[in-house]
Amino acid sequence: MMLAALGDERAFAELVRRRQGSIRGLLRKLCRDATLADDLAQETFVQAWRMLSQLRQAGAFGGWLKQVAVRIWLQHARRAKLLLDPLEDAEAITAPDVTGAIDLQRALDRLNPPQRLCVVLSYGEGLSHGEIADATGWPLGTVKSHVARGGARLKEWLKP
Repeated sequence: MMLAALGDERAFAELVRRRQGSIRGLLRKLCRDATLADDLAQETFVQAWRMLSQLRQAGAFGGWLKQVAVRIWLQHARRAKLLLDPLEDAEAITAPDVTGAIDLQRALDRLNPPQRLCVVLSYGEGLSHGEIADATGWPLGTVKSHVARGGARLKEWLKP
């Protein structure tokens, strides 16, 4: 990490090789479009290369990179007008009726984007509510609400 932060392109290429799978996986869960997720992952690594000198603790690279990926996705979602104002009630977007058992990814796809982001970061990536609030810039209460409502919807949709 330190060599990459000093501008060593080969060292950064190794970081990309090691982390690209997890970043692409995270973005695929958020995007519902593998091609778009791959484009956003590439944008994440370009942005990370530009900002790497700002990272002060080498051990924080993984979490920092996830934050960069989340910010890239949020920028895309705002441009594509996928997000409600995070302070508005997320119930404004409702999922269509679901009958029978569906798989988790399809259920995640049915959540509105703010809920999907918070649920994926919480349950899928293991981030705390505080870490999600830091990554998204949303108030802690909003993040907790999105995780709770999204989790409840998933539980309802996935019950036998």
